[in-house]
Amino acid sequence: MRVSAHATEDVSRVRDALDLFLLNSFDKGKCTDTGKYVEALEIEGHYGNPITLFSSTIKRKPDMKAFATFVRGNMTDGDVELLRSEMPDRLDDDQMFHLRFDKQAAYEGKVRLSSSSDAIIVKMKIETYPKDRQQAGLIVEELFG
Repeated sequence: MRVSAHATEDVSRVRDALDLFLLNSFDKGKCTDTGKYVEALEIEGHYGNPITLFSSTIKRKPDMKAFATFVRGNMTDGDVELLRSEMPDRLDDDQMFHLRFDKQAAYEGKVRLSSSSDAIIVKMKIETYPKDRQQAGLIVEELFG
C-alpha cells in the first residue's frame, strides 16, 4: 500500500486513512498500532513542495485474506460491480492486482474505489505455481468477487 500526503493535506489525516486498511488487515485484529508497519519518507515535489510518502507491506497470507475480506465487506454495491467488470484489466502480466481507494472516504471510514492518481494505491502480488494469469484471476475473483 502506498499513499502520499501533499503539502496542502493534513499528514495525520492521510495516515488515518491508510490506517483504516491496516488496522483491518491483520488476522484476528492482531494489530492495534500500525506504527511498525508503515514507512514514512519525506520527498520533494516538482515545485519544491514537501510530500510525505507512506508505504506499508503486508506479507502474511492470513493478513492478506483479512485485508480482502475487510475491503469486500465494506465496498458499496456499485464499487463491487465496477471491480467485477474491471478485474481482468486490474491484473497485469506479472500477476499484480491493482486497486486505488479514495483517501477522503477512507478518512471517513469508508471503502470506495477511486480512479484518481491521488489515492491509496494497493498492489497485490497473486502467486500461482507455475505462473498462470488465468488461475491468478480466479484467486482474485475468490477474494473480491
